[in-house]
Amino acid sequence: MRVKRPLREPVREAPGPKPKNYITPAGLQRLKDEYRFLLKRERPAVTQVVTWAASNGDRSENADYQYAKRRLRQIDSRLRFLSKRIDAAEVVDPAAPRPRAAATRVFFGATVTYNDAAGHQHVVHIVGLDEVDVDRRCISWRSPLANALMKASIGDRVVLRAPKQTEHLEIVDVEYEPIPMEPFREPPGSESVRT
Repeated sequence: MRVKRPLREPVREAPGPKPKNYITPAGLQRLKDEYRFLLKRERPAVTQVVTWAASNGDRSENADYQYAKRRLRQIDSRLRFLSKRIDAAEVVDPAAPRPRAAATRVFFGATVTYNDAAGHQHVVHIVGLDEVDVDRRCISWRSPLANALMKASIGDRVVLRAPKQTEHLEIVDVEYEPIPMEPFREPPGSESVRT
């Protein structure tokens, strides 16, 4: 006996302006490279596997077919996500000239040197949501640390309110220079590598 489930309402986006997707030129290029790889190389390779697996007969017990179909759905989902992120991207070049007053304040794309309460010096790059890389000290412009640093100038003291602690920081330096970004690389287990 089938159990009737209530119909779900479609997810509706909140009214009003869409949130901005600030990104550096290198970050946008990385998203475009991943999109191009998935669309031109990975998806066609997985489609070939699906075709081959479907020709082997009974699809209900065919693990190759089931895995390849699941992988195809994942690729399509990622392509939709990347397409939306690329369309919403608002490119901000950190190396672009800016007015003198803005060049000494913290905004998107800044490389900030600051001292924590213990006197330790830290350097962070403020980048877009799609570019976060803790190993390279690239933090999101929407993170608690970036929110604390935003609009501060050299010599200012700011308060970092993080979920587990509150810390006082002092801005030592603010620079605007190109932020190095790792280029997109094919994942080692991709289907396009095997063909």
